Amino acid sequence: MKLLFLFLLGLWSCRVKPIHPHPLDPLTPSEFNLVQTILQKSYPSSIKNLTLQYIGLDDPDKPLILSWLSSSNSKSKPPPRRAFVVARDHVHKQSLEITVELSTYSIVSSKIYTGHGYPLLTSDEQTVVSLLPFSYEPFIESVKKRGLNISEVVCSTFSVGWFGEEKTKRVLNLLCNYMEGTANLYMRPLEGVTIVVDLDEVRIVKYVDRFIVPMPKAEGTEYRASKLKPPLGPKLKGITVTQPDGPGFKIDGHTVSWANWAFHLGFDVRAGPIISLASIFDVKEQKYRRVLYQGFISEVFVPYMDPTEEWYYETFFDSGEFGFGQSASSLEPFTDCPANAAFLDAYYASSDGTPVKISNVFCIFEKYAGDVMWRHTEILIPGQVITEVRPDVSLVVRMVSTVGNYDYIIDWEFMPSGSIKLGVGLTGILEVKGATYTHTDQIKEDVYGTLLADYTIGVYHDHFLAYYLDLDIDGEANSFIKNNLETEKVKHHSSPRKSYWTVVSETAKTEADARIKLGLKASELVVVNSNKKTKPGNKVGYRLLPGSIIHPLLLNDDYPQIRGAFTNYNVWVTPYNKSEKWAGGLYADRSRGDDTLAVWSLRNRDIENKDIVLWYTMGFHHVPCQEDFPVMPTLRGGFELRPTNYFESNPVLKTQSPKNVYSPNCSSHP
Repeated sequence: MKLLFLFLLGLWSCRVKPIHPHPLDPLTPSEFNLVQTILQKSYPSSIKNLTLQYIGLDDPDKPLILSWLSSSNSKSKPPPRRAFVVARDHVHKQSLEITVELSTYSIVSSKIYTGHGYPLLTSDEQTVVSLLPFSYEPFIESVKKRGLNISEVVCSTFSVGWFGEEKTKRVLNLLCNYMEGTANLYMRPLEGVTIVVDLDEVRIVKYVDRFIVPMPKAEGTEYRASKLKPPLGPKLKGITVTQPDGPGFKIDGHTVSWANWAFHLGFDVRAGPIISLASIFDVKEQKYRRVLYQGFISEVFVPYMDPTEEWYYETFFDSGEFGFGQSASSLEPFTDCPANAAFLDAYYASSDGTPVKISNVFCIFEKYAGDVMWRHTEILIPGQVITEVRPDVSLVVRMVSTVGNYDYIIDWEFMPSGSIKLGVGLTGILEVKGATYTHTDQIKEDVYGTLLADYTIGVYHDHFLAYYLDLDIDGEANSFIKNNLETEKVKHHSSPRKSYWTVVSETAKTEADARIKLGLKASELVVVNSNKKTKPGNKVGYRLLPGSIIHPLLLNDDYPQIRGAFTNYNVWVTPYNKSEKWAGGLYADRSRGDDTLAVWSLRNRDIENKDIVLWYTMGFHHVPCQEDFPVMPTLRGGFELRPTNYFESNPVLKTQSPKNVYSPNCSSHP
């Protein structure tokens, strides 16, 4: 019970600290209000001209957290609790970086950002500028000449990237869609119309209406169940997971404990879910062991492949520009998450600092889909048939981020075996452009996409998701090893075999050694603690089992790829640095690629036996197809962090199966 109590408090080092809040807890509504008050008092003359683009926890430096966790004093104070703020001064057109210490109600640092790029876009400012066209006469005329009803038009914001300009302004493009006859407005674009708005000045600064093409039809685009007409598809029978004894996990604040796992679940307006201090209980050693200090999606790069005037700029940074957390959706019980799920709320700050609540932003549930944890049937023992099977139950933490037309389903799945599976599901609605075509036979040139329906082309594009994974395998001092699988010739004549493969291990000494394009060479990639070994002498570690491997197909000197150069390799390893958090840079909007993972790594720092961070980029090349119309079935991908010589033997050998729940479909019951 004592271990469980410590587990629930989210302690990495088995120390009771019940008095103070956990230093990695996200900012609370009262703390957002406090930040707002402090800024109002500190900037009384200019607060009306400031918008708060980002407010988040200023994470204490990692050594401070580890020192606090290892303190023998159960009442020791945690590191100072601070908020990091990026504000925008619209009068002077400057971005300010402000650090607020909450306990002393003071600003501990403030500076003007002088680099390239702009901060996270807020929902408030995007809403305001998206309404500008409806009082703009040229736009009203464009709608009229297309024979459309302006009351059925809606406009949305699109970041514009950077294409070599010496000077940039903080602008967005507006593209508009038609709602008449359907809720699927993305399938009915007003093609040919581009509106450029200045966010600082809140006005339209450029307007282009280049051409008119037929409006795609509303027919066949509806996706709401209540609006669909027969014939309907198959009706699925009811299904659920029954837990008569209640859930097997416990939530205490932001700390989650389940089976042999404990971790801290945070939330950030930019990153969305942040998993910290993940530890697993080793049955043989009778203690919790460190695995992951912190992990989150650092950036999501989505370049579209249409170079025409209306489309070339669509090269989005969904996290750094629009915010995965800010774009999070409230999850629906029984549909987004199963019946046995528990739900948690989250908060972020609006542009004036007021707390905004997202209800049910996370769901946490035990998952059982009939999978097998391990099994064996033995028939060679005379007179016996031995069958041993253990069902595979896992714990899932889920969030859904709806960035415009796309819905991203983000899962962190913890397995009793010690594995952490990270899953991504892509669904929602395609980004389409209007065209004059109704059949592929009419197409004589490259249209940069697939004809999905009359006048509707789904544009080719990519999704790159870059994960930040600060693994601490039994401690901070880790190394990155490439276990290369190499073919060897049989050199002696005692075997009829001519070849075999063997493992040749290579320890990455510097950052350059660790950059990897997956799929070019057979290898296993392992983060190890060289200072900790198993009884047979193997280094304890966790390996990366990749999935959804893609490489960028844009030229390296293309402007979007310069900004998204962190996708040039699937794997990077860097030494821990608190300031190196966002793979695409802190100021991703209109960035120039000069503050990215690819740039930091050029320092080629030592990474052997250091506190290191593993960066992994997975993704999808998306060639739209008709099955993606009018709404896209979920496309799934993911990867796994799997223990490798971390345990002395199978860690789930003695796992006890869950209590059987009677099923009428079984022919016999124990």
